[in-house]
Amino acid sequence: MSDAVAAQSRRAGDVCASALKRAEAADGQLNALLEITADYARARAAAIDDVAQRGDAIGPLGGVPVVIKDNICTPFSKTTCASRLLEEYRSPYAATAVDRLEAAGAVVIGKANLDEFAMGSSNENSAFGPVRNPWDISRVTGGSSGGSAAAVAAGIAPIALGSDTGGSIRQPAAFCGVVGLKPTYGRVSRYGLTAFGSSLDQIGPIATNVTDAALVLRAIAGHDPMDSTSVPREVDDYFAALSDDALSDAAGALRIGVPGEFFGDGLDAEIRAAVVDAIEKYRSLGAQIIDISLPHVGY
Repeated sequence: MSDAVAAQSRRAGDVCASALKRAEAADGQLNALLEITADYARARAAAIDDVAQRGDAIGPLGGVPVVIKDNICTPFSKTTCASRLLEEYRSPYAATAVDRLEAAGAVVIGKANLDEFAMGSSNENSAFGPVRNPWDISRVTGGSSGGSAAAVAAGIAPIALGSDTGGSIRQPAAFCGVVGLKPTYGRVSRYGLTAFGSSLDQIGPIATNVTDAALVLRAIAGHDPMDSTSVPREVDDYFAALSDDALSDAAGALRIGVPGEFFGDGLDAEIRAAVVDAIEKYRSLGAQIIDISLPHVGY
């Protein structure tokens, strides 16, 4: 998408307009977004089109719509943490992760619903109503980043930011059938993230595919002097790490334990098949697959 905008075969303004249209159409049913930042997004997209027209670099995420979990500070919109306590709160500054996304050219189109103060795992505990799963609105999205995951799954935006303390990116990503990653602690700045568990929290990407998640992580990762726990080391090229050669080299060094107890009663056939396919993929790349037992999981 960003390549097309840079080449001017697509306009960032048109991409933004389509995303806003999808947000308006879907969100009455899903309640994934607490705020749609339409005016701000249109202005950002227009500015990116101007940069592209001049022939200047628009960034690796130039013109790409993104949704931000509403416990991550943005000065151009409210940051409510899905709580009545902060219903009208507007941050005077942006989170470092948001600044870095925008520096990479992303266009923020809205703030995503969540469990209040990120304390939940179903996204039923927002003060502004539950988020519904795009695949089946009678089911939950998981949480606490349920709004971010639902927005990506529904095609409102291809990427989103969530936060993860004990599963709050990974679980809703799984429930909604998208890709979610909790970065290693200290890899992404927590500056501007409303804390839940300061020694555990990390901001991370939710995306439609692994490649997009890698691009987002590359954009937001890195040392930040505003967060004393962020690690002062170079950012890896996560995109390059997805090449066939890199994956084969990495997999060849892995020993993967497969607990037999995970394949017991109650496992859907589709899930079993997907897991077995993944195991065989790793085996074909050279990983050592070891059958193990974890008898305690029955409790």
